[in-house]
Amino acid sequence: KAQMVKNTVIVPSGAKGGFVLKRGPEPSDRDAWLAEGIACYQMFIGALLDVTDNLVNAKVVPPQRVVRHDVDDPYLVVAADKGTATFSDIANKISVDRGFWMGDAFASGGSVGYDHKVMGITAKGAWESVKRHFLELGVNTQTQDFTVVGVGDMSGDVFGNGMLLSEHIRLIAAFDHRHIFIDPNPEASKSFVERQRMFNLPRSSWEDYNVKLISKGGGIYPRSVKSIDLTTEAKSALGIDPEITSVTPNELLTMILLAPVDLLWNGGIGTYIKATSETHAQVGDKANDAIRINGSDIRARVVGEGGNLGATQLGRIEAAHAGVKLNTDAIDNSAGVDTSDHEVNIKILIDQAVSAGSLSVEDRNKQLAVMTDEVGELVLRDNYEQNLILEQARFQAPAMLRVHKRLMQSLESNGHLNRAIEYLPTDSQLDALHAQGQGLTSPELSVLMAYVKIDLTRDRASDEIVNEPWCQEILNKYFPSDLRVKYADLMTSHPLRKEIISTVMVNDMVNRGGITYAWRAAEESGAGTSEILRAFVVSRDVFGLNQLWSDLENLDGKVSTDCQTELFLESRRLLDRATRWFLQSRGGRLNVEEEIAKFAPIVAKLTNSIPGLLRGIERERADGIAKKYQAQGVPAELAIRTGSFLDEFSLLDVIEIANRQNSTPEVVAELYFALSERYDIDRMLFHISALARDDRWTAYARSALRSDLYVALAALTSRVVQATKDSDSIDVRISQWEAKFAEGVARTRATLNEIAHSEQNDLATLSVALRAIRTLAGQGAS
Repeated sequence: KAQMVKNTVIVPSGAKGGFVLKRGPEPSDRDAWLAEGIACYQMFIGALLDVTDNLVNAKVVPPQRVVRHDVDDPYLVVAADKGTATFSDIANKISVDRGFWMGDAFASGGSVGYDHKVMGITAKGAWESVKRHFLELGVNTQTQDFTVVGVGDMSGDVFGNGMLLSEHIRLIAAFDHRHIFIDPNPEASKSFVERQRMFNLPRSSWEDYNVKLISKGGGIYPRSVKSIDLTTEAKSALGIDPEITSVTPNELLTMILLAPVDLLWNGGIGTYIKATSETHAQVGDKANDAIRINGSDIRARVVGEGGNLGATQLGRIEAAHAGVKLNTDAIDNSAGVDTSDHEVNIKILIDQAVSAGSLSVEDRNKQLAVMTDEVGELVLRDNYEQNLILEQARFQAPAMLRVHKRLMQSLESNGHLNRAIEYLPTDSQLDALHAQGQGLTSPELSVLMAYVKIDLTRDRASDEIVNEPWCQEILNKYFPSDLRVKYADLMTSHPLRKEIISTVMVNDMVNRGGITYAWRAAEESGAGTSEILRAFVVSRDVFGLNQLWSDLENLDGKVSTDCQTELFLESRRLLDRATRWFLQSRGGRLNVEEEIAKFAPIVAKLTNSIPGLLRGIERERADGIAKKYQAQGVPAELAIRTGSFLDEFSLLDVIEIANRQNSTPEVVAELYFALSERYDIDRMLFHISALARDDRWTAYARSALRSDLYVALAALTSRVVQATKDSDSIDVRISQWEAKFAEGVARTRATLNEIAHSEQNDLATLSVALRAIRTLAGQGAS
């Protein structure tokens, strides 16, 4: 279960396992102890392969003398947490010797693979979380100094690499199982150089740190001493009571964890944070009982979980409620498993060329090495996007709490989520949060996001999509650019082609649309996952959202994160409405390529002209939004487009009308927006969006009302286009049509005016207003 939520960004779902040497030699004989461990590991790996299907000449071959109760499944990969390179080589040799189809792709991170420590990939992935949290606080970790305490030492993969990811780190204190390091007032640049030297020093410890570089009052202390005298400087830096003069090593470790710094970086082993409601026994990490702190007591502003299980989930939630910025370890340190997944799939791809004799093993290995940096970039992209969507989820959390509640109920009813196991709130706890105006915390949202991705991938509805031609580009982009050119023809025969496409599509949809995007689309339209995936791709590409999102990402550190998040959420509203339009207007299966070809070129052509087509209060609204964002540092062109995002959505109806009435989209668009302003559509849409969506039915009614209003406006526009001449001006055409149906126009205006002046904008009054528009749109219908 712990591994599954981390594995949402990769193809396999997995689990952690291990074994214990029951009759091992004396631990003091290190060589004998290691040899016995390797022998048992070989036995363990061999046993796994004994019951695993194989692929021979692209056909599944079941294991001998095994009764199978499951379907064909030859895909199995392993990864050792410790001694990764050595143990991966051991596992891969067994795989190759036994003719297992994956060869040395069976275990990632071996001598011919991607070394996670050399790449620093796990730390870099967690650093994406750290950077995003600090940007929310108005701090750029790559240009501004900030204080840190941590768990680990510079020889460790995650701690060591992490403490080299910014030259502005001021490491106040850290500890591992051997030493305690304290530097009350470090100089960022000099200490960075020293940490780098230690990282490059084989098997270094804090004892190797140049004491001459430690600031006044600091030092390095063995954890074996009975007591440590505290200096004034150390007490000040760690926020320790000035009256305290001496402490035990364990007491000092607790004080380090509680220090009032900017970042608490966990790159070690052990669980150091729990909830106040939890006992140490419940945590299950006896070795750190004397050190562990409660989440509500953390004084660091940000927690980065490069290591696994550094905090209990309840401890994280408690810390988040106390104002600490953090996610979960599964979100922060997923880059390691993501890198392994890329390595495995890359090897499977190019090993097809090796088998065909067109590539030597030596050249394959060189190709793998050349792509290291780009593989890292592809992996970190997943970390970045997950942090981006979590930031947006945190921003919306109170407003979306009722929706999150219904989503969790749905996942539970399907048997896909157990809230108690995942420490997600009960219905009564959610109601209490709602009453307090609060929402889910980031650790809770992290878990919910993972389960949504698991559920969508498990659906297998995307299986019917993956063979469509447009999916080939999704598969291509998963791999480094060099492979897209050299081995494009082999990608179609990749044994995991379907799984890769499905995983990438689901991640993209959730990362861009939001945690509840697919579920809300299904709830409101009744569509299945495969149709929602199609509608997502069509909507995204018709409106050029990939480029837009790239432009918004470029605002990192240039505008406030609140401003940037609002811009993303505005684009998601456009995505939401376009998705529903395609789901509702097409009825059956969407032809992705046809719909994009039909709409995208015209939308791209008309987008920039929309602000000039708006009239009256609608133009004022768009101009007001644009000026608001420009004042916050958003480039003018982007701010102006943001002001009319939802007007862009109307281009779908405009294009349909133009095609149906044999008119030009430019003329229809001008007429459409003129009628929208004339009949107060913008105001009604605003009030519809303000309606509650506490339960399924009110959410459905709200969505249906908005959809019906757009349909009525489209019908009204179509009637005017049909009844008047394109050669006349827009105002003349509207006047001619209204004169022809003066009585109906008068009744509609009277109704709308009465509702506008009543200041009552509930479901009932808005339904009456919609009926008036719909009735007017029916005038002259044949």
